[in-house]
Amino acid sequence: MTCYRLGLTGYPLGHSRSPELHRGFLARCGLCGEHRLYEVAPDRPEALRALLEALRRGEIHGLNVTIPHKTRILPWLDALTPAAAAIGAVNTLWAENGRLWGDNTDAPGFLHDLRARFGAWAARPRRARVLGAGGAARAVVYALLNAGWEVAVAARRLEQAQALCAALETAAGRSPAPRCRPLPWARRAAGAPQADLIVNATPLGMAPRPEASPWPPEAAFPPAARVYDLVYNPADTRLLQQARAAGLPAANGWGMLAAQAALAFHRWTGCAVTVDNRPQKP
Repeated sequence: MTCYRLGLTGYPLGHSRSPELHRGFLARCGLCGEHRLYEVAPDRPEALRALLEALRRGEIHGLNVTIPHKTRILPWLDALTPAAAAIGAVNTLWAENGRLWGDNTDAPGFLHDLRARFGAWAARPRRARVLGAGGAARAVVYALLNAGWEVAVAARRLEQAQALCAALETAAGRSPAPRCRPLPWARRAAGAPQADLIVNATPLGMAPRPEASPWPPEAAFPPAARVYDLVYNPADTRLLQQARAAGLPAANGWGMLAAQAALAFHRWTGCAVTVDNRPQKP
């Protein structure tokens, strides 16, 4: 009987709750296994490469990838699923016949939880403002564009937002393609009444700096918007506090984490698990 060795790599990982999710999945499926955290700093590429080789040799059966490795790991992989290739970032790795594969379950995980949180409101295309342009943001923008949304992407490096929009608007493959508009970080809250959804895809607000928020304290929110923060630890981020103070529905990223983890787990083990989409309590 296979005893699954699963894990997560990224940096830092002290906030991660992935082990409890996957250990729960293993128990529910009646499978032998473990889930470990493989913390690898961005200045240690040799350690990251060694971890991938352990995956290739079958010493590890499946790896999730989080910041800051979702894009930097791509040159070391042998193959990508169509979604991962289009997004240009991976969060799920496995080996098949000695080849390293990468997938992205963040995109379907985000869309699944967005609809679970906000119901019929999220069922039709609207306008979103995504804060950040890293690997997590790429998955969110890809999911929204494919669902027919219009998206504005605000990033500290404008060229990163420009590259993201140029790549993903084409990858979405819709005709006519939904608009994806890059914004300078200083204008992330400008013209906000035009946005129906605000998504934080940056680490701002994550432990150990829970006091941080990507939304300027002096800026108003769109009056009828929803706010979704990919950060889930702490459960009650500063951004969510700001949103609720403005009377807006808001959700953290716990449901997205659970949904993407379930998809990755099914890829690795063949066991399908359902996830609890109830909000994580502060």
